[in-house]
Amino acid sequence: MKIATFSVIDDIDARQWNALARGRYPFVRHEFLAAMERHGCVGESSGWIPRHLGCFDGDELVGAMPLYEKHNSWGEFVFDHAWAEAFHRAGLAYYPKLVNAIPFTPATGQRVLVREDERGFETTIAAKLVDGMRELMRRGNFSGAHSLFVAPRQFEQLNIRGALSRLDCQFHWHNRDYRDFDDFLATLKAKKRKNIRQERARVAQAGVTVRRLDGHTATAQDWRDFTSMYRAIYDRKYGYPAFNLNFFRAVADAMPEQVQLVLAQRDGDAEHPIAAALMYLDDDTLYGRHWGCREMVDCLHFEVCYYQGIELCIERGLRRFDPGAQGEHKIARGFSPTPTRSLHYLAEPAFADAVARFVGHETSGVERYIDAVKRHSPYHADAACEQL
Repeated sequence: MKIATFSVIDDIDARQWNALARGRYPFVRHEFLAAMERHGCVGESSGWIPRHLGCFDGDELVGAMPLYEKHNSWGEFVFDHAWAEAFHRAGLAYYPKLVNAIPFTPATGQRVLVREDERGFETTIAAKLVDGMRELMRRGNFSGAHSLFVAPRQFEQLNIRGALSRLDCQFHWHNRDYRDFDDFLATLKAKKRKNIRQERARVAQAGVTVRRLDGHTATAQDWRDFTSMYRAIYDRKYGYPAFNLNFFRAVADAMPEQVQLVLAQRDGDAEHPIAAALMYLDDDTLYGRHWGCREMVDCLHFEVCYYQGIELCIERGLRRFDPGAQGEHKIARGFSPTPTRSLHYLAEPAFADAVARFVGHETSGVERYIDAVKRHSPYHADAACEQL
C-alpha cells in the first residue's frame, strides 16, 4: 500500500472516495469538498490549500484524509493563536501548518475515511494515514499537524505516537424518541417550557411564517436570497463569508436530500424572505451551519436556527442536532453540553512539552465548565440524566 498527496480532490475518484464515507456525513463527501475547491472557498486566498492524502492498494483507494496546508488559523474553531504567538516570540514560524479538518465547519465527524473491517484493517489504514500526514509535516517543514473535531469512534485510532489531545465543549440537542415538539417541551422545567412557547409566539405574532426546503425544492432565487442574507451578517460583523452562491447551489444540486434551507417570511410574502438558515443532515444528525437576516424580529433567530431544527429532527427521527460552535444561550432551549476533541502533533519537541502542560490545564478547566453547565440543565431531573 502507498500514500499519495493530492492538491486537487477531483484527481481522486469520487466513487471510491464516497465509498469510504460513513453514514452520509455530508462534510467529507467528495461533492462537498470539491465544491469548495471549484468555487474558490478554499485555496491560497483563504489560507486553506488542499493537500489531501489517499492510501492505495494497487489502484483501489482504501483510505483517505481531507488535509490542508494552512497559513493562518481562520475557520478552524479550535483556537491556537497563543501557540502561534509563542512560536513567534521564540523566533520560530508557526505557519504553515497542516490541518485535517473541514474548512469553516466546526462539526464533529470522520477525519479519516477508511473501509470498515473486522480484522483490524481499519485501524491499520488509519495509522498509515496519520503516518503519511506526519511525514508530510516533516518533509514540508510544517510546524505541526492538527486533526480537529474528531469523531469519538476515530479518536483512539488517531491518538497515536505523541499526539496532544484538546477538549472543548459545544451544545447539542438529543432526540429521546419524541413524538412531536410538545412531547419535547414536556421534558423541560415549567419556566423553560413557558419561555420557549413565548418565543415562538412572538415570531408568529409578528406575522412571520417559515418554509423548509431541500435541494430539490429550493429555487435559484431562494439561493440568491439566502446568500445575500448570509453575506450581510458578515458585512455587519466585519467577518469573512467563506462560502458563495455557486458553492451553495453546487452542493444543493449534488446532495439535494442532505440540504435543508429554512426561509422566514413576513405576512406570507415568499418573494421577499427576511431571514434564513442553512442546515445539512446525514443518517442520524442535523447540522446547523449558516444564518442570515434582512430584518430583525424578536426571537426569530431562535425559531429559524433552533426550533425548526428540533422539529425537523423529531419528524425525521434524527438522533442529534449539532447547531454549531459556542452559544450558552442554547442551554435554556434544550441543548446539552457535548465534549469535542482534537489532536495535535507538533514538530518542535520543546514546544510540544510546553503545549502538553497547557493542554492539561485547559482540559481540567473545560471539564469543570461542563460540570457547571450541567447544573443549569433545563430538563426535569430524569430527563436531564438521559440528556447528559
